Amino acid sequence: MSLLFKNLRIHQVFGANTDVGKTLLTSALVRASATNGNSVFYLKPVSTGPMEDADDEYVKRFAGPHKSNIVTDCLFRFGEPVSPELAARLALNEGKQVTIPTDSSFVTTVATHIRKRATQSPQYSHMYVETAGGVHSPTLSGTTQLDSYRPLFLPTVLIGDSKLGGISATISSYESLILRGYIVDAILLFRDEYYRNWEYLEKYFAERGVHVSSLNPPPPKDSDYEKNLRITEDYYQHLVPSSKEGTIFDVITHLDKCHTRRLEELDSMPRRTLDTIWWPFVQHGHVKEQDITVIDSASSDVFTVYNRGLSSSNTSLLEPQFDGSASWWTQALGHAHPSLTIAAARAAGRYGHVIFPQATHLPALKLAERLVKDGPGKGWASRAFFSDDGSTAMEVAIKMALRAFAVREDGGLAPEQEREKRRNLGILGLKGSYHGDTIGAMDACEEGVYTCEWHEGKGYWLDPPTVSVRNGKTIISLPPAIASETSDGVADIDSGSLGSTYDVSQRLNTPLATVYRKYLEQTLEKIQNGNGRTLGALVLEPIVMGAGGMIFVDPLFQRVLIDVVRGSSSGIGEWSGLPVVFDEVFVGLYRLGLQSTIPLLGVNPDISVNAKILTGGLVPMAITMASKSIFDAFFSDKKVDALLHGHSYTAYPIGCEIANETLEIIDKMSTSKEWSDAKSKWVSAPSSSADNSNAIWSFWDPSFVESVSKLDVVGEVMAMGTVFCVKLRDESAGYQSHSAERLLQSIKDTVGSDNPSPAPGGAPFGINFRTLGNIAYFMLSLNTSPEVIRSVEKRIWTTLTTQSK
Repeated sequence: MSLLFKNLRIHQVFGANTDVGKTLLTSALVRASATNGNSVFYLKPVSTGPMEDADDEYVKRFAGPHKSNIVTDCLFRFGEPVSPELAARLALNEGKQVTIPTDSSFVTTVATHIRKRATQSPQYSHMYVETAGGVHSPTLSGTTQLDSYRPLFLPTVLIGDSKLGGISATISSYESLILRGYIVDAILLFRDEYYRNWEYLEKYFAERGVHVSSLNPPPPKDSDYEKNLRITEDYYQHLVPSSKEGTIFDVITHLDKCHTRRLEELDSMPRRTLDTIWWPFVQHGHVKEQDITVIDSASSDVFTVYNRGLSSSNTSLLEPQFDGSASWWTQALGHAHPSLTIAAARAAGRYGHVIFPQATHLPALKLAERLVKDGPGKGWASRAFFSDDGSTAMEVAIKMALRAFAVREDGGLAPEQEREKRRNLGILGLKGSYHGDTIGAMDACEEGVYTCEWHEGKGYWLDPPTVSVRNGKTIISLPPAIASETSDGVADIDSGSLGSTYDVSQRLNTPLATVYRKYLEQTLEKIQNGNGRTLGALVLEPIVMGAGGMIFVDPLFQRVLIDVVRGSSSGIGEWSGLPVVFDEVFVGLYRLGLQSTIPLLGVNPDISVNAKILTGGLVPMAITMASKSIFDAFFSDKKVDALLHGHSYTAYPIGCEIANETLEIIDKMSTSKEWSDAKSKWVSAPSSSADNSNAIWSFWDPSFVESVSKLDVVGEVMAMGTVFCVKLRDESAGYQSHSAERLLQSIKDTVGSDNPSPAPGGAPFGINFRTLGNIAYFMLSLNTSPEVIRSVEKRIWTTLTTQSK
């Protein structure tokens, strides 16, 4: 988590390279800050080399006449004068009792120390955190400093390189910092009169609005120790004069202004937001300034949010909030993942954006081949169509499906009859469906809170049976129309376990499957005879209908429905009955622990849509995949028969490159120990089934899920993959209910925990979550650590049990 204090201005000092004068200039900053009467804290997190050469000792040695105002610290110290990662390994090889911290524990140690010093700063103070070597020098774990320190998100001073090659090194280091989101407040370097790098760099960075200051270089080091001390002290007296004038004091003033400006900007953001922004899914009449979440930065699974209500000047104004909705279901690898950022830069630098019709580029081609041949389209898909987001991709899917149906069904109709018949085509779907906010996608759902004045529901929507865990038992809930067809008329069926419930192939010959089939055949016959519309496609959100209220549909019902509309065709090759569309925008690409819902249902679609996780949450992009028979419906020698649909940013190279990188990372994670361990818990859980262990599992602990289902305040729960949802008992259930938001409001508060915090830095945390009426859902990234998940589970449990008392 980032740290920001009213009375403690902190800057992290990075170097463009080794031996660029980083410690020397940091010492000058420390000395100048102390001369101004400030308390000054200097921290060297990792030091390597002999104690007499240690940077914290150097700062102390040349602290100047106000050294009593200066406190220096070092957290990890190693004797060998090499990179921190190598120094730690050498110490281990020598048999020394050394514990090499993980990145998380390392950042926690640094953050804890900073907070400790902040409590000792009742009045305005300065702090400098000096890194080791260059920006990419490794920390103790081997992770580069840029990535290791990133969760702290401290404003930065970059020490440029004044020597030969220093222009390139300085610019490259700056760009590396920017790629990872760092705020670079100033660049400092020596005025080398031979290479004169400062002249070029001052001009270069001035055009980019970055402050650059050049300072006189130190005198050559004298071999006589005592003489060298005197020469160096004399140098500092000229660099940091008692008159408090000169370049170094200008830098101090600039850094103070940057700190003040950041505080003022954060403080003003709520009011400015209310004046200019129209949010989605928010009733502005209910929102006050204090209700607005000001996100200063994000890292991994955590937002860093501004707490403007803090009165203490030595408590961080920035607090961590766990991103409990995975930022509307988009996050796959956490925020600001460096590999995705670099992938974006790679494509931006090579292509920017390029027109796509009748053209190709490598990122798009690789992504299409990966999805169609090796991904969710393997074995059935022929083509991949690129679009902007899930909603537009679903409109493409609907257009594909209806055209394919129309081409097959029109036969020898006259053109006017053909047009009229096509206008009357409708969609078959499920109640609770949601396929996006564009008008066409809305029309493929029944009327509800999301639809608009132009809405015209073009189709028929079946009331589906659902799956949930209630009081520790897996229950299939049948709607009245289906329950009445069963032998005993019971609406709630104990299905034994989640594992057996999702073992669709084993359930196809059960009495319930027979009931479903009979009900669907009779219902579809009535629809076709009296609906007034010809059904032209079946459109489903497989397994879970997200925006409709995290509705877990009985997978057997969806499988039987597909079989019925196809006439029990396998769906391989030529489609029969109705084209089948899978909206996997939410559920696809391992959101539910599976690459696709296709293997679970045991049947292929004719068209499917992927988005959300596709690009790791970094940029919007979606893919609609289609079988050859669907593609062939548009194939002819007439332009008018083509799929005349497209977007300016079709096959956006940056999105394609990020998607390729995301899928590569996810493929590796899917075989990781963390995933294997999570799966094994569900195999052995009472609610699971060993026969179906690879089909249904979750990152959430099964014992946690079962325990929550037994709380008095809870009606039912479900967990699958990254998703955990809780349906609270509420007589006014539905989207317009406020019960979930009201009962769980305190979970947003920043409180401590006995478990590891999801915030790097170990700080107390809150949880940012979303509700759907009386449904609260929580979502993880695919790489959220088990320790963080347990911590989040504890917060949820504590909040719900408090409400149950």
